[in-house]
Amino acid sequence: MNKISKISESLASLRLISKKRGLDLKSPKLMGVLNVTPDSFSDGGQFRSFDKALAHARSMISLGADWLDIGGESSGPGSLEISLDEELSRVMPLIEAIRRESDIWLSIDTWKSGVASEAIDAGVDCVNDVTALRGDPQMTPLISRHGCAVILMYSKDVTARTSLKALNYTDVIQTIREFFHERLEFALGEKIPAEAIMLDPGMGHFVSSNPQYSFEIIRRFAEFGDLDPPMLIGPSRKSFLANVSSGIELASDARDFPCAAVCSIAVWKGAKMLRMHEVGQGRQLLDTLSCIGLPDDDSGPDFEKV
Repeated sequence: MNKISKISESLASLRLISKKRGLDLKSPKLMGVLNVTPDSFSDGGQFRSFDKALAHARSMISLGADWLDIGGESSGPGSLEISLDEELSRVMPLIEAIRRESDIWLSIDTWKSGVASEAIDAGVDCVNDVTALRGDPQMTPLISRHGCAVILMYSKDVTARTSLKALNYTDVIQTIREFFHERLEFALGEKIPAEAIMLDPGMGHFVSSNPQYSFEIIRRFAEFGDLDPPMLIGPSRKSFLANVSSGIELASDARDFPCAAVCSIAVWKGAKMLRMHEVGQGRQLLDTLSCIGLPDDDSGPDFEKV
């Protein structure tokens, strides 16, 4: 038995714990993306204003989101780091307003412990760290101390600023698995609760500017199945979907159909959290798969919906 399997035996895959609440993951859940940045690749900064962002949060909740992921700093290629105060000014009013209205699960998409600390105090359940605890040495003890959940994402880059490097892999799945093993061993060693960990294979430029590797991750997603931490999949509007049809380059907001296709495959192969910008489409996707009956769902399809 390898080290990954030994670590996996201690982790509960069907329930995510944060502080004193738990999220049942026997059926896949839907995470809505809410970026309050002026330079977001996916929405062009249309939710930068507080009123528009709160209205969009309310809309995603009404459309069936189980979780909202709130980000105040872009991490895509060419993005610029902003100050702690600027990031806080973007996300905190929104987090506080949502929490006054709803008990929906919330995550803060940040690598900065200073942002995460205030967000956790305001009621956020999870830290979504694109550096997988490599960017800020104070993030790990913060999460351990609060007992909140954390998403550990694979990225070829150590910093939060992903690059356009077309990295080549001998075996992309094995590379990501080895990364997960090292990050899990580190997190558990720092006393982050095992049941508070979720894994994300990255996708898009986080993996490589060569799109073949993102498609390979989808095709081979079942090979993460022996890792007990629940798997998140977040291909929504990412660059690898731009050229799926020969001679056509899809803008970021025109990639929802290929996104739905790859998400369906990933969920069928075991993904437990679906991160999407178009929550309405995501809800219909998951409900349709529920009617069919997912392979690992012992309860079978819900024919009352049909």
